[in-house]
Amino acid sequence: MAFQTETVDDLFARFGRNYRVLVTVSGMTASFVMVLSGTIVNVAVPDVMGAYGVGQTQAQLMATAFNVAMTTCQLLNAWVVAVLGQRYGYLATLILFTTGSVIAGLADSFGLLVAGRVLQGMATGIIQPLIMVTVFQVFPEERRGFALGIYSMGLVLAIAVGPPVGGLALEVLNWRYIFWLPLPLLLFSVPFGMIFMPSVRKRGGQPFDWLGYALIVVTLFCIMTVLTDGPSKGWTSDYILILIMVGAVCGIGFVKSQRRPGETLIDIALFKNRHFVIVLFITFFSGIGNFCTTYAFPVFTQLVQGLTPLDAGFSLVPGMMLAVCLVPFTGALADKLEPGKAMMFGLLILGIGTLPMAWADVNTSLFVVMVYGAIGRFGTTFVQPFLMNTALRTLPSTKLNAGAGTVNFVRQTGGSLGTNAWVVFVDQRTFYHSDGFAVTQDASNAASRELITAITRLLNEAGVAQAVQQPGAFHYLGEVIYAQGITRAFQDGFMLLAVAYLIAVIPAWVLSRTKAK
Repeated sequence: MAFQTETVDDLFARFGRNYRVLVTVSGMTASFVMVLSGTIVNVAVPDVMGAYGVGQTQAQLMATAFNVAMTTCQLLNAWVVAVLGQRYGYLATLILFTTGSVIAGLADSFGLLVAGRVLQGMATGIIQPLIMVTVFQVFPEERRGFALGIYSMGLVLAIAVGPPVGGLALEVLNWRYIFWLPLPLLLFSVPFGMIFMPSVRKRGGQPFDWLGYALIVVTLFCIMTVLTDGPSKGWTSDYILILIMVGAVCGIGFVKSQRRPGETLIDIALFKNRHFVIVLFITFFSGIGNFCTTYAFPVFTQLVQGLTPLDAGFSLVPGMMLAVCLVPFTGALADKLEPGKAMMFGLLILGIGTLPMAWADVNTSLFVVMVYGAIGRFGTTFVQPFLMNTALRTLPSTKLNAGAGTVNFVRQTGGSLGTNAWVVFVDQRTFYHSDGFAVTQDASNAASRELITAITRLLNEAGVAQAVQQPGAFHYLGEVIYAQGITRAFQDGFMLLAVAYLIAVIPAWVLSRTKAK
């Protein structure tokens, strides 16, 4: 295969000043579609649970498989660019993503669906840092904060559009179409990427760190499986304990493997940059909050409030659209304001927007939920552009791809592990609260006696056989208890997310007091 080598300077010479816009739009279109596919499935969780007969924890594997694959493949960016160059690496990710979308949409088993999501996640993981570095390179140094703000705007817009598009697909078509709807836009972006993306690659290729990649994949798989199966298998069961040991050994092995000479997935030299390391801490905890809230809001409105997938999809739209409008401006501020203080402000606002959801229930209106979401998204606009700009601007040009991959890897790791752990936490708290409410259901509970009597009377008036009237009333009481339990569990979950944002404030404060080298 012949590679035509064209640098950013060559493409500027051919297309003039418009090239900056052309390559940004081309790259962001593909990145937008792939991130969209990561969030579009959140509103389909209840439908998938019914289609395959799985619980919420198992259905969450749709998102978990996507996120784990995306997380590990963030580290492949530097290798892909070195071997294929940005242009052909871009094309390869589009082909991989399309293949995964077709498999997921046609899957006749839940395992095959998860396999399709893995392929989608791999492509998404590679393309995000690839596009981020390209956008960073084509803008002058004094406007790179603005450029990364525009890049963040595309990601925020994808997250905003995902749930309502998924909800619309569920209302009008079928949940399987959520995997196919974005593909026309993705295919449309292929020729533009092949024209405008630079094509420089490393001569002679670059060795791939297969050992490191295998170790990190096994580590994350073990962690995710422990979180998913721990409640059902038992946290102290032999199966779970073996996974914990294997995950720990592989995790330690991965760290040691990255310290050896030669090509590795993570460039250890990056961790000598104190600013970069502090940004990674902020990225990890803010990633937990951002991923979890994107998952939690639509699922809460369906499982607790009983809204349709379409209505649930719109729960985050106002906030996301607000963020889309503001990110270019806050991105420009990233070139001027002190990043630590700006991120502290954004994280505090995120916490303020999430905390009220700890008291939300079935009676909370969708409008109020939208307002809480909008407050949080406003805070996001003061976090993401500053994070990426601060992380990359202190790195030499030769380290940009490795640095971008590492930042995105840490963000996705926090988001993936955090979302999975959060779902398990909510499930466990649902059982805890449901059991607690069930204990109170005895002869001395006047409210429960009155409810059973009222339901029995209604069933009698409806002509239901007397033999099933009382069992039916007790079944309804059980549904009420479960509804109260899951409501309390989600409230606990939102409180936990608010705490995660507040924890992220600590490294942001440290960053504000640290001078860049």
